[in-house]
Amino acid sequence: MSRPGSSRSYGSRSEGARSGGRPARGGRDAKRDPKVRDKTVDPVREAARDVLRAVRERDAYANLILPKMLRERHISGRDAALATELTYGTARAQGTLDAVIAAAANRPVDEIDGKLLDVLRLGTYQLLRTRIGAHAAVDTSVDLVRSEAGIGPSGFVNAVLRKVSQRDEELWIDQLAPPMADDLIGNLAFRYAHPRWIAEVFFEALGRSAGQLQAALAADDDRPPVHLVARPGFITAEELALTSGGEVGRYSPYCVYLPGGDPGDVEAIRQGYAGVQDEGSQLVARSVTIADIGTDSGRWLDMCAGPGGKAALLGAIADIDSAHVDALEISDHRADLIRGVVRDLPVSVHVADARDVVGNTGLEPGFDRILLDAPCTGLGSLRRRPEARWRRKPSDVTDLVALQRQLLTEAISLVRPGGIVVYSTCSPHPAETTGLVADVVGSVDGARQLDARGLVGADDLGDGPHVQLWPHIHGTDAMFLAAITKD
Repeated sequence: MSRPGSSRSYGSRSEGARSGGRPARGGRDAKRDPKVRDKTVDPVREAARDVLRAVRERDAYANLILPKMLRERHISGRDAALATELTYGTARAQGTLDAVIAAAANRPVDEIDGKLLDVLRLGTYQLLRTRIGAHAAVDTSVDLVRSEAGIGPSGFVNAVLRKVSQRDEELWIDQLAPPMADDLIGNLAFRYAHPRWIAEVFFEALGRSAGQLQAALAADDDRPPVHLVARPGFITAEELALTSGGEVGRYSPYCVYLPGGDPGDVEAIRQGYAGVQDEGSQLVARSVTIADIGTDSGRWLDMCAGPGGKAALLGAIADIDSAHVDALEISDHRADLIRGVVRDLPVSVHVADARDVVGNTGLEPGFDRILLDAPCTGLGSLRRRPEARWRRKPSDVTDLVALQRQLLTEAISLVRPGGIVVYSTCSPHPAETTGLVADVVGSVDGARQLDARGLVGADDLGDGPHVQLWPHIHGTDAMFLAAITKD
């Protein structure tokens, strides 16, 4: 494929470093040319670009930065919805977009100046994955670059995006993805914008079913619905659905599906009666509280409680059941977040390393109910954390599994005989889920696994005894949970 004219130097990292993003001699600078300065930049795309830049430059999280930016810039309604779609969609599809950009620019994306690459990704996403017209997608992208860097770099972006616009997404996939007949996993990973290694993990976790893999990747690549949690004792799911315009969830008695809009506009959330929480996470927290353990003295433990969603639900149920929750979090900042959502609930927050609870907190063993929502790769929540799939690496798994093993061993030592430990991860990776649980339970005297399916109440939960939820089957994040007791 030929290069896009003579604009190569404007798209290179060396040019950006040499000139601070300004065009080479002979080009017009945006700060010096009144006609360029007066060009209107679309605030919606500017916000999307700024979030993507923060993600690239600072490893920021789009879902944390964008809502705040929209409020600060007074972007609301349909404009806020478009900004959200463009930001999250671009971040989610980054790997596939980069392959298309590299082909259109005839150079690897790591040779393109980062600020230009952010805009190219945003423009390519609009061209391939939205109904926005090609003219609008290209022109607004060119305006973004011209406002900062001048005519030269904007010409490079214009040339690349016009080449991208010559094919639709399906034709680019046909050109760039490995043939399905030769490499099924590689083709599906490219088609649904996942790193290959993650598609391989899903394939194994789904019993090596090609149909299940395609459905899982497609669901993971789609925009996720917003799930609300009605905190018991404060508001019911029915009341929350009525006041928010949502629909009561399928599985959790506290869940409401919000069809659209900003959850922050829901009055019950502003009052602290409800929160935003995936239905799968609600099912995990609830499972700890409904297990039949005989006499319950009311000592409950949330071992890795940050940022506090499950702790708040546990605390609300504990308040009804006259129980008390000790919530552990190793980070001071995240501990403060927990305190903010469990105020007025019977929850004590401790800043401590949960690998040695007694030594770090002075809390005694003998807990009735323990939730261990362990730190994990987060492969089950990639649809809600769009940039995460491109950050995670296979090497991350080893260190996390070692930590998970220590935490689960500690949890079993802390639970009383006949009590329950619910181990959960937001990951379907066998090394973090079934493999780890079998290893730990097999190495601890008296520990045994219970059938967790009755604690969840969802359909299509497989043969057990563990539970693995999936977006394409249950509409939740891919949460895993196992229930463990000891004699």
